[in-house]
Amino acid sequence: MAGHSKFKNIMHRKGAQDKKRSSLFSKLSREITVAAKMGLPDPDMNPRLRMAVNAAKAASLPKDNIQRSIDKASRGDAETYEEIRYEGFGPGGVSLIIEALTDNRNRTATNVRTAVAKNGGNLGAGGSVSHAFDRLGLINYPASAGDADTVFEAALEAGADDVTSNEDGHEIWTSNESLHEVVKALTPVLGEPDGAKLAWRPQIMVDVGEGDAATLFKLLDTLDDDDDVQTVWGNYEISDEVMEKLG
Repeated sequence: MAGHSKFKNIMHRKGAQDKKRSSLFSKLSREITVAAKMGLPDPDMNPRLRMAVNAAKAASLPKDNIQRSIDKASRGDAETYEEIRYEGFGPGGVSLIIEALTDNRNRTATNVRTAVAKNGGNLGAGGSVSHAFDRLGLINYPASAGDADTVFEAALEAGADDVTSNEDGHEIWTSNESLHEVVKALTPVLGEPDGAKLAWRPQIMVDVGEGDAATLFKLLDTLDDDDDVQTVWGNYEISDEVMEKLG
């Protein structure tokens, strides 16, 4: 979600729009291909593919691009992508979990490590920060889906665990096991979500000051520009005052 969301997905951050759009489309297409390759190429029969397609539609990825990514996997001529998770620390001591889909592990590791090191952070071993996050399901709805009370009641009925609402939209949290069941129950009531995926929710937030926040955003932008990096999760919290100073 954009703005000041505590669990902000870097794919929703504002930046140089054309470049970000191209990078986003590449990431979405890659996820569709991987999802189709791992299961059936039919979104109705493949929950991960269905979520990937819904996220792509919400981001206005053209239908032809979506179908091309599915067909690529169906024909068996798609690249073989590997899911990799990096853990480490960013400026201000924030914890970061970086998720990637790559066809070249060495390239991605070098790029991620360099980006983090050049922007006030360092990578750690596997498990170095994920123990301070909960692995949950996250469903995103736009503000237009309904007011906070309406969405909360729908989420409660669907079996969700928590809801966070603000002017940008709604984040509905579930156990990772019940993510697809909750989406299925919510869709007739609220419509198709903007996105639904497994996420990392921090247990404790870290308040980031102005200087560290500027460096952190630079790091997030650098990672966002890397097509191999799909998502970055962090435990950073940035006040409205700091955001206003940074513009």
